[in-house]
Amino acid sequence: MINPDVDDIAAAVVPYPLELVETYRRAGLWNTRTVAQELQASVDAFGAKPAVIDPLVQLSYSELGEATDRIAAGLVALGLRPGERVLFQVTNHAWAVQAWYGVLKAGLVPVATLAQHRWHEINAIALQCRPAAHLFEPEFPGHDLRALAAVVAAAHPSLRVQLTVGAASRHGGEVPIESLADTDISAVSSRQLVEQVQRSLSPDSVAVLQLSGGTTSVPKLIPRLHAEYWYNSQAWAAAMNIAADSVAVHLLPLIHNAGIVCSLHAAHAVGACFATSPPDNDAFLRVASRARITHMLMTQPIVRVIDADPRLRAALRGLHTIAWADRTVPPSVVEDFETSTCKVIQMFGMGEGMCLFTSRDAPAAVRHGTQGTPVSAHDEARVYEPGTENPVPPGQPGELCVRGPYTIRGYYAAPERNAQAFTSDGLYRTGDVVTEIQHDGRSYFRLEDRIKDLINRGGEKINAEEVERLLLEHPDIERVAVVAMPDERLGERACAFVITRPDAHALDLSTITGLLHARGVAKFKWPERLEIRTDLPLTDIHKVNKAILRQQIADILTREDMAHAP
Repeated sequence: MINPDVDDIAAAVVPYPLELVETYRRAGLWNTRTVAQELQASVDAFGAKPAVIDPLVQLSYSELGEATDRIAAGLVALGLRPGERVLFQVTNHAWAVQAWYGVLKAGLVPVATLAQHRWHEINAIALQCRPAAHLFEPEFPGHDLRALAAVVAAAHPSLRVQLTVGAASRHGGEVPIESLADTDISAVSSRQLVEQVQRSLSPDSVAVLQLSGGTTSVPKLIPRLHAEYWYNSQAWAAAMNIAADSVAVHLLPLIHNAGIVCSLHAAHAVGACFATSPPDNDAFLRVASRARITHMLMTQPIVRVIDADPRLRAALRGLHTIAWADRTVPPSVVEDFETSTCKVIQMFGMGEGMCLFTSRDAPAAVRHGTQGTPVSAHDEARVYEPGTENPVPPGQPGELCVRGPYTIRGYYAAPERNAQAFTSDGLYRTGDVVTEIQHDGRSYFRLEDRIKDLINRGGEKINAEEVERLLLEHPDIERVAVVAMPDERLGERACAFVITRPDAHALDLSTITGLLHARGVAKFKWPERLEIRTDLPLTDIHKVNKAILRQQIADILTREDMAHAP
């Protein structure tokens, strides 16, 4: 069992080699401040400027600094200790931002789960990190987070504190984050307490535990360290030309790595304003009407939100850079959004670190046809034959392997996984198949395929193996393969190809989703189509050939679309 103290966290983390730490500090990449201290530097420099906007709230840097100091003081008063972990299940609003920084200021470690996660995911994550607190939204419409929190707390003795945000009423021993922000502790006292806590932390200690997209049935925890995590955001802000007069909006889940690194921390690293909203037309319009949005990450579902309301398109006329966060930029997005002042670029990143981007001044073929080049000159990106350390030349596909000043050296408390996920000299095997394309002396990478068996449903990654193992618990299922099927709105959805047992009862989609519901699996992971088969295609090594299955379901959908065409 991992005890909730700083020493045990450090023991669970693979450190950066000392010589690299020294190199990154000499180069000015890693600072000697924690994330909370970096935020305070921005508060001191940009006090009166807007720091956070959501559909209902606007906070200046000074207001954000004081509110999060009080939240931190309140968390310390609850008996939470530096290094202890806090599960986050929140959505996009200003209180989520205040909770995030308040937890960091108290020296606690946010664990970036999703509000959509249920028992299956939260229990597995809690087993890995032994959380001391759980922050959740009782009013979340997707499922009952209050009931989930109670079950999780009963199963995990380390969980002592239940924190809520946005609750209409207080229940039992829950502590609303809002109540901590509204305490009458003086600004001076709370600031002194936060400074004392932060002085006890190392800038090279764990700041945040993010979640992996998952190449195994259990999501792995990604330890992000204070110095490298903030540098990651600084490098992204520089790549995106985010400056003090910018407004960066984020509609995808905030407590994702992209939400934190590429929007929240990136904005606050340079004195910009961070804006957020749920992906809802009216809410987003309220935000866009209050601030001249200049930067945003975009995916197909967000395009649909904008297209559904002409007022939103008009409110976004101040856009400077759109970072497309899916695979290939659709020509329609370029036609609709790119102007002489607004450029559509591509980005590609992962919770483990590495961020790629295509610069605004790159030729359109590079800007729209590749996922980009690393944001830091100190990043290393190599293309190897999958599963080997044999390089492949530019122009040929291979596995992208990376390391650098913000890419992890190992997962949290996962030595067996680390032995598979990293090369002998410490490069992270991304599981993504890319082709290196050289242009003007720089290497750009075009995403071709995945080695890791993931389905990207509107930005949420579904691990196919995880779902397959769960479905095999059904007594009527003999074999199953879960694959991506194309979807115009979300990019991909999950389709389950199933071979039933000879004596099986009739099996339908509601049967298998009922199984996943009973297991407490997040709904976005549920297959949305079932195909019953008598056999599945195999590769030469007798594994299911998922490439053939993906093509089969794509062909089926095409035929169905044609049959329904007028």
